[in-house]
Amino acid sequence: MQTHFSLAQLADPQVARSEQILRACVHCGFCTATCPTYTLLGDELDSPRGRIYLIKDMLENDRPATAEVAKHVDRCLSCLSCMTTCPSGVHYMHLVDHARDHIEKTYKRPFLDRTLRAVLAKVLPSRSLFRLSLAGAMLARPFAGMIGQVPGLAPVAAMLKLAPARPATRSASETVRKFPALGARRARVALLDGCAQPVLRPEIDEATIRLLTRMGVEVVRPVGGGCCGSLTHHMGKEEPALANARANVDAWWREIEGEGLDAILVTTSGCGTTIKDYGHMLRLEPAYAEKAAKVSALAKDISEFLVERELPAPVIEAGMRVAYHSACSLQHGQKVKTAPKELLARAGFTVLEPAEGHLCCGSAGTYNILQPEIAGRLRDRKVANIERTQPQVIAAGNIGCLTQIGGGTAILAVHTVELLDWATGGPSPLPDTFAVAAE
Repeated sequence: MQTHFSLAQLADPQVARSEQILRACVHCGFCTATCPTYTLLGDELDSPRGRIYLIKDMLENDRPATAEVAKHVDRCLSCLSCMTTCPSGVHYMHLVDHARDHIEKTYKRPFLDRTLRAVLAKVLPSRSLFRLSLAGAMLARPFAGMIGQVPGLAPVAAMLKLAPARPATRSASETVRKFPALGARRARVALLDGCAQPVLRPEIDEATIRLLTRMGVEVVRPVGGGCCGSLTHHMGKEEPALANARANVDAWWREIEGEGLDAILVTTSGCGTTIKDYGHMLRLEPAYAEKAAKVSALAKDISEFLVERELPAPVIEAGMRVAYHSACSLQHGQKVKTAPKELLARAGFTVLEPAEGHLCCGSAGTYNILQPEIAGRLRDRKVANIERTQPQVIAAGNIGCLTQIGGGTAILAVHTVELLDWATGGPSPLPDTFAVAAE
């Protein structure tokens, strides 16, 4: 794609990076075939190619974002399916991230939208505030339908519907910082503390720690870590996102310089995609560039780490039918496609692959709150494809997907690592009534 940026514009490293990405695009349109919003809406401006034209025009002419540009960029899920499809290697992720930052700085959103985004950016990265908000959401949940009828409050209704009906039990291991390996230590890893997942489903990290320590892996959770920054990053709020990134880099760096780390493990694939991009996000900061690049190189999804090792022998009866949902952030963002399925098969499960596995479920961080109508249509399409495989349980590697899909089906949705932990000696993640229902 031909570009016309001035030398003054290209002096800005963010603009220079976007110009490089824009020039790689050859207008082929392959991305439209796998873009969820284009598949649903059929509007060229709701395809990656259409958004690229809008972003190019905005940045090249140094214009403030308009309501039209914000609308179509907001509709992007950042599922990155287009990057898997693109034959030219267009790094759409960095381009749309820059566009969101520009929109946030130059466009004044309507009051309700602006307020909701500010609340989400403040509450979701904080475990204490998120727990408090969920308590209130549980009380208001019965009124979600009524609230959704009020103009402009559909996102609030969507947020209430996503809230769990009952509060999750606070993990007893949440404040523990070190989990020794059982037997001889074979590796030492750090585990992302995170924000939303430990509040919604603390069982995921508990299963991870049990499985890893049984395998001879010491697990540490360094003081000072927390939210990875992806939730605010994808809303264009760069400063809080970078602050989260720096805090995690600092926490992990102390471990790297101390006893050392073999890997930094992430059990939420949406977080993993962002952490693997810390090297890019902090590349312009002399105090963090080198450290962030090292952290990104050490970061692995839990499935990437486990697939390279021998799992303990399965202790459950083989053959349970598991529909595997491949989270977009894992298959497109991190290019991890086969490891989770291989692990489930090695643990004795029968792995089912639903149709249209490349399409997003509609979760996408805060997308199912901010774009509830599109997210709902994508969820229903995803659930229909999953249910056609007639699984006994659904597995995925991202808390957002588990929440989104779980809200549209009666089939239990659990994290891949919960099944692996159970299969190799851990407690069952399935309810007591599951055996009866499965029959």
